[in-house]
Amino acid sequence: MAVKKGDMVRAVRDKLENSTEAKASDNRFPAYLFESQGEIVDVKDDYALVKFGKVPTPNIWLRLDQLEEFK
Repeated sequence: MAVKKGDMVRAVRDKLENSTEAKASDNRFPAYLFESQGEIVDVKDDYALVKFGKVPTPNIWLRLDQLEEFK
């Protein structure tokens, strides 16, 4: 997925829950990652920094392959 700053995305449940990152830490992800709209704040290599603005949460780095366009 080609993304740039300002794109609206959400996490893909299957790709995030089965990832190496999930297996290395707490894999109980909040529903807003998959159900609400997040904005790409920064992109570095294979990762994007995503801000979920409707809930008071910190920004989160996710791999590009764990994201899809929010429709």
